Amino acid sequence: MGHLTTRDAYRNLGDRINWFTQGAPASETLYKILQVLYSEKEAKWVALLPVRPFTIKKAAKIWGTSEYKAEKLLDHLCGKALLVDSWDKGVRKFVMPPPMAGFIEFALMRTRGDIDQKYLSELYYQYMNVEEDFIKDLFYATETKLGRVFVQEPVLTNDRMNHILDYERATHIVEEAEYIGLGLCYCRHKMFHAGHPCEINAPWDVCLTFDNVARSLAQHGDYCKLISKEEALDALERSYASNLVQIGENVREHPAFICNCCGCCCEALQAARRFSPMQPVATTNYIPDISGDQCVGCGKCAKVCPVLAISMEDGGNGKKRAAVDKDICLGCGVCARNCGVKAIHMERRPEQIITPVNSTHRFVLQAIEKGTLANLVFDNQAFSNHRAMAALFSAILELPPLKQAMASKQFKSVYLDRLLAANGEAGLKCINKNYRKDGKGSVNLQPFPSFAEMFLKLNKNLQLTLDETVFMS
Repeated sequence: MGHLTTRDAYRNLGDRINWFTQGAPASETLYKILQVLYSEKEAKWVALLPVRPFTIKKAAKIWGTSEYKAEKLLDHLCGKALLVDSWDKGVRKFVMPPPMAGFIEFALMRTRGDIDQKYLSELYYQYMNVEEDFIKDLFYATETKLGRVFVQEPVLTNDRMNHILDYERATHIVEEAEYIGLGLCYCRHKMFHAGHPCEINAPWDVCLTFDNVARSLAQHGDYCKLISKEEALDALERSYASNLVQIGENVREHPAFICNCCGCCCEALQAARRFSPMQPVATTNYIPDISGDQCVGCGKCAKVCPVLAISMEDGGNGKKRAAVDKDICLGCGVCARNCGVKAIHMERRPEQIITPVNSTHRFVLQAIEKGTLANLVFDNQAFSNHRAMAALFSAILELPPLKQAMASKQFKSVYLDRLLAANGEAGLKCINKNYRKDGKGSVNLQPFPSFAEMFLKLNKNLQLTLDETVFMS
């Protein structure tokens, strides 16, 4: 097979990846990465698959083969962590994970001999730490973030703990999970092979995945091992002790992962340092408050801050005191944990950070913000009979910025209401949630705009389940 055909296989796969809201900007480095992860045949197979979850029958039809052969191919791709499978009402479905958190990490979540992990790590380093397009697209292309930070619960005093919500607690995520997987930290594994080992010698075996993602990765290829809740809580405690930041999927319900991150290796924390004050992830609802009277100016908090948000300033009388840049601070609590004189207390931020409900909510918001909603809702493989609506969406997304923004707000309102409203509720209502400084919310119900009503009537395909969209990011 000619060189041009081989090259086209990986370019087509790159195009397929970029149908995700979270894509991977084209570059020679990207194609080299794909060549390590996919054979030429695998690249051709995957490039034809839908964006949304699909069945064995669907894959067989797309590939022009029998269901028996299609299932063998799908199992093979799951074994390489290039697909994730799930069960929906007794029907097995498959979906391609996005680049991150997805197939990029999975390749380094365990040691393996079928690929050259050192060479792959060097390519990852070039693509993400030297070239900037992927990182900028991943963390800054949308207002809604892929990840969010969890506050370290042990540093919250009793009165602060009374105000923390369940979804803000990493321990609650662990307690609610049906499956929990433990794997190697992709970031530290990558940086080790790339010649930049972790500066704080943090543990590797602290990467947590949850529910269906954990089950699939453990069942196919042992990319993680299923562990108990007690073992998961131990991983959190070891991470707290190593001054690691907990960053999970930016959703309230059933996040797919929680990473335990160091400032020297994690792409998100590195981006926070490089592109400060822009935030690559959603912060916690907490911010450190440093008591000037208690601070002894030791500087330990500044040394351990993963995003360099704390500096030592002149406190008068020849003394130093710590000062927090609140525009940069993630609210993780690492500084408070390390303050020997307890001069740092985590206070509630004056404005509540809004977190998407679940994976479906997050990826639709991101798609609207990035202008790729037509790609996700009307996948050319999965929705070939909805070309007219796809054209309508494309036209809306090509409107001038002001009109596009108006349509964006309408689509967000429609989606959020459909996601949260009880089945059978009479009429269409729009939820507008406003948070006051005390963190409490008020909900106002208003009629939907007529355009939004039309959208709901014509587009039943927007009603996606969490299982269907766990990796559609």
